[in-house]
Amino acid sequence: MFIYTHLYTIITILNIPLAITVMFLERRNIGVTWAWLMVLLFLPVVGFAVYLLFGQNLSKRKLYKIGRRSRIMMAALIENQRKDFLENHITFTDTAMAEYRDMIFMNLSSGYALYSQNNSVDIFTNGTDKFECLFKDIEQAKESIHMMYYIVQNDSLARRMAEALTRKAKEGVQVRFLYDDIGSHHLNRHFFDGLKAAGGQVSAFFPSKIPYLNFRVNYRNHRKLVIIDGVIGYIGGFNIGDEYLGIDRRFGFWRDTHLRLTGNSVQQMQSQFLLDWNLASPFMIRGSEHGMFKEAEESGDVGIQIVSSGPNQTLEQIKNAYIKMINSAKVSIYIQTPYFIPDESLMDALKMAVLSGVDVRMMIPSKPDHKMVYLASFSYLGDLMEQGMKCYLYEKGFMHAKTIVVDGKVASVGTANVDIRSFKLNFEVNAVIYDTNTATRLKDIFEEDMLDSRELTYEAYCNRSLYQRFKESCTRLLSPIL
Repeated sequence: MFIYTHLYTIITILNIPLAITVMFLERRNIGVTWAWLMVLLFLPVVGFAVYLLFGQNLSKRKLYKIGRRSRIMMAALIENQRKDFLENHITFTDTAMAEYRDMIFMNLSSGYALYSQNNSVDIFTNGTDKFECLFKDIEQAKESIHMMYYIVQNDSLARRMAEALTRKAKEGVQVRFLYDDIGSHHLNRHFFDGLKAAGGQVSAFFPSKIPYLNFRVNYRNHRKLVIIDGVIGYIGGFNIGDEYLGIDRRFGFWRDTHLRLTGNSVQQMQSQFLLDWNLASPFMIRGSEHGMFKEAEESGDVGIQIVSSGPNQTLEQIKNAYIKMINSAKVSIYIQTPYFIPDESLMDALKMAVLSGVDVRMMIPSKPDHKMVYLASFSYLGDLMEQGMKCYLYEKGFMHAKTIVVDGKVASVGTANVDIRSFKLNFEVNAVIYDTNTATRLKDIFEEDMLDSRELTYEAYCNRSLYQRFKESCTRLLSPIL
C-alpha cells in the first residue's frame, strides 16, 4: 500500500507540468485545451503520450515548399483579381451571384482561391456512375493522370483502378498517385508494384517512419482529387473501394456527392495536388512541367472557387466559407454531412439562421460508421432542433455527402464534413459553386433524398433514453479531438 501511495503521488506531481505544457501549447483553443486536460486527468502520464501522438500543432510549421518564382506568380494573380473585385471590374455570368461578391473576395484573400467562371459541372450521387465516368476519362488520357485519395481499399475496385492506371503508364502517360497512409492502412505494400514497374509514381502522405507508430496519425490528407490532362477534375466524397459502389453488406447503398469539373477551376485543383505531392513524394513536380496548367478551351459558365484548408494553416478557410454561406442565407440552408460536430462559431451561425426564419434542414445517416462521432453529432442536433431546424435521418443506405446549398443559388461540395476534425485537423478541399442552375440541382437532390429519409422530430429527440443521453454527453466532451 505504501508503494502504491508514493507511486500515485509521483504520477500526480508529474502530471502537473504535463498539464501546464498542454495548456501552453493549446492556449488558443479553450475547447481543445479542456478536452486534452480531461485525457490527462483520467489517463495520467499515459495521456501525455497520447497527446504527443495525436495533439501536435502543425499550424506554425511551413510544410509546403513553394519556389520563389511560383510564389511571386501566385501572389500577382491573387492581387490582380482582388483589385478587379475592389474596383468592380468583375462581370458575373449569373447576375444573381453579384450578392456573393464579398464571399468570393474572402475566399480569395484568405484561402488564395482564384475565382473562375468558365466551368462546367457534372454531379454524381452514386459510386457506379462516378467511377464508370472516371474510368472512361482515364482511358482517354493523353498526357497525365494525377490522383489523390484518402482511402484506397485492397479490393476489386481498387485493383481495377490500379490496372487501368498501369495500362496508361505503359502507354507513356505520366501517372502519379497519392494516398493517405492512415486512411489506406489496409493496402498491401506491393499493391502498386505493377504501376511503378510501368513507370507510374506512387507516394503515401505522412507515412510512418517507425513501424506501427505514426506521430502524425492525427493529421490526415482527407482530400479526393483527380486531374486528367490538366483539363478534367474530380472532387467530392467518394474514396476507392467496393463499399463506395454500394455493395458492402454493412452499409448497403452508399450515398455520396462527387463532381466532375472542366474549366479553369481545374488549374486550382492541379495546384493543390502539386503542393501535396511535393510535400509527400521524392519525385518533385515542377510547375513549369508541360501540360501542368492549361487554359480551358470552351467549357461552361459556372463560377467556382477551389477552397483548401489544413492543420498547417492558422485560418480555417473551409469553416469560414461555411459560416459566410450560412450568414448569407435569406430563404433556405440544406446541409448533408455524415458527421455533425460544429464548433461554437458555426453553431451560432446556424442558430441565428434558424431564429431569422431561414428554412434550415440537416441530413445525416441513420446508421453510424464511427459510433463515438455519431453520438457526439446527436448531442448537437437538439440545440438546433429546439429552435426549429429540421433533421432527416437517411435510411436507404449510408449518407456520406458533404454538401451545403444556400437559397438555391450557392453551394459547396467537397471533402470537408461539418465537424471540428475537418476544420482543424484534416487536409481538405471543397468546390464552392456560384451558379443558380447547379445549386438548384443540388437542392433538388436533397429533396429527393428526403423521400429515403425519416424526419427526426424534436419530440422524438427529447424522448431518448437517459443512457443514450449520457453516452452523447460523454462523447461531446471529447468532440474537439474526435
